[in-house]
Amino acid sequence: MKNIAALALISTIALVSCNKKETAKITKIDPKTGKTITVEVPADSVAKVEENPAIKDSAGIYKQTFKLEKGKTYPLTTYQRDTKTMTDPTGKTLNATSEATDEMSFTVNDIKGNVYDITLNLISKRNSQTAQGKTIVVDTKLPIPKEDDLKMIWNINRALTGNKLSMKMDTKGNVISITGFDAVYNKVGNSVGTIVKDKNQKESIMVSLKESFNEKVLKDQFNKNLTIIPKKGVKVGEKWTNSENADAQGKIKVTSNYVLKSVGNGIAEIAVTGGIPKKVEKQNQGEVTHSLSSELSQNGTIKFDQNTGWITNQNISVKTTQIETISNGKESQSMKSVSNSSVMVNPSAK
Repeated sequence: MKNIAALALISTIALVSCNKKETAKITKIDPKTGKTITVEVPADSVAKVEENPAIKDSAGIYKQTFKLEKGKTYPLTTYQRDTKTMTDPTGKTLNATSEATDEMSFTVNDIKGNVYDITLNLISKRNSQTAQGKTIVVDTKLPIPKEDDLKMIWNINRALTGNKLSMKMDTKGNVISITGFDAVYNKVGNSVGTIVKDKNQKESIMVSLKESFNEKVLKDQFNKNLTIIPKKGVKVGEKWTNSENADAQGKIKVTSNYVLKSVGNGIAEIAVTGGIPKKVEKQNQGEVTHSLSSELSQNGTIKFDQNTGWITNQNISVKTTQIETISNGKESQSMKSVSNSSVMVNPSAK
């Protein structure tokens, strides 16, 4: 039992012997009281935790690092499903659903010091929209759509996938560099050129692509997806908050509140809440008042592998409500739009 006890001190999962039946102690938050507690579970139900895991504690404070293995590939598939319901002044509703999947993976080529040499594999893209009983799909794993207006999207997405970028990331999750974009731009440009003959239109498409797909954009995305725990570390039950702009002017902020719910059984789990508080804007033109109210709320969890530090799953629900009203003081008309979204990373089920 000495080796087991030594492992317990390092990994925070203490194995004890009771009537010859081993159990494991896991630190988590009591959902009823909100307090940090330690519970015992059967040892055979606990995932193996390395002696020096990527997410570990020091004096009860957990920090996130990465311990990836050379030659191994780690998945990062993002999936978003939006269901939108619009209600007009007569009460008539219109429903629409859209889905988007981006599949990529990270292969560790080498480790030098505390820096990983990684190949970023752009695997596939899928988009679908359903409205009024009709569904359209653009999927790089399927043949080109027959509809002319979808052929352009498929060609661009197909040219974007099947490519590889080179990435440098340190063991703390800081993305140092991502290179190889020019080859992708050339491939997309050649693909677009087979369909679009107008020079200005082609240049406009390429400008738009370079604005949405570049080193800075991917760095920002990976920094948000791969590293959530603050650099200073947090205790189980501790809260922290991040905010980012929801509009180009920076007037509206999306606030994300995080709580480290539990660490144990090979998983570090983080709860996410927050959003955008309800905001009402009004404009008067004579006797007519135009008002627009909007709010956003989010709720979900993010899970990381305790041994490697890699994200294993994210599942966050986001609800956006917007109501537009026009009134002349005697009567008013309103349009309401409600969007329910599921934002996932490495979804086990959709």
